[in-house]
Amino acid sequence: MKPVRDSWLVFLRLLRLTLRMPVWIAMAVVQPILWVVLFGGLFGAVARLPEFGVGSYVQYLAPGVAIMTALFGSAHSGLSLLGDIDRGVLDRMLVSPVARGALIAGRVGHAAFLVVFQASIILAVAGWRGAQMRGGAAGFAVVCLAAALLSASVSAVSNGLALLARRTEILIAIMNFFLLPMIYLSTMLMSERLMPGWIASVARFNPVNWAVVAARAGYEGAGFAAALPALAALWVFAAGCVAAATLAFGRYRRSL
Repeated sequence: MKPVRDSWLVFLRLLRLTLRMPVWIAMAVVQPILWVVLFGGLFGAVARLPEFGVGSYVQYLAPGVAIMTALFGSAHSGLSLLGDIDRGVLDRMLVSPVARGALIAGRVGHAAFLVVFQASIILAVAGWRGAQMRGGAAGFAVVCLAAALLSASVSAVSNGLALLARRTEILIAIMNFFLLPMIYLSTMLMSERLMPGWIASVARFNPVNWAVVAARAGYEGAGFAAALPALAALWVFAAGCVAAATLAFGRYRRSL
């Protein structure tokens, strides 16, 4: 149980640091609202196309924006780790009896928790805009699980890159390079029926699209069974990312 306890303590430390930043809390609340309102207004007319297949774009958009939050909210998770490295906090932790894997697991859990918080706000705003959570409480749980798994994956990659690069500029450049392509190579904002064939083919191998497919299945009430294949793929992907981040952490320790 010690690794679990240590992961919890790392999680609590990061959560306290987050709560001490009122700017982050304000952005965490306002940004999802802006995304739903702006994207819904900008692309709303697309839903009138017969090929789109959904009558309301906000209904289609809601689970997609929840996943977008997971992607953006976790992509720069490694920045806090770089701050701990620069201030010597991580090195002091390494000489403590804390479980080494907990230093990564706590950060991944922290990123996933924040994403679930933001996803809840997004779904509430989408409901205010006329979208309906047809899956009920179970559907909400599926959306949050898909967002949390994607967040854990991206956060692990971000922290792993931070340990390898140890430069803020490099981390931001690499993560930003992949963010937009992963969004547009998915059904997050556009129906697969209106995508070029090659984009629809690539989307099937995109973890972001797996999360969108699972979240949308839960949101629309298709049932857990419909979301299970995408959730299983996300689970395997997240486990691989966490394992890779742990290996990067081992390399960092050997370099000291």
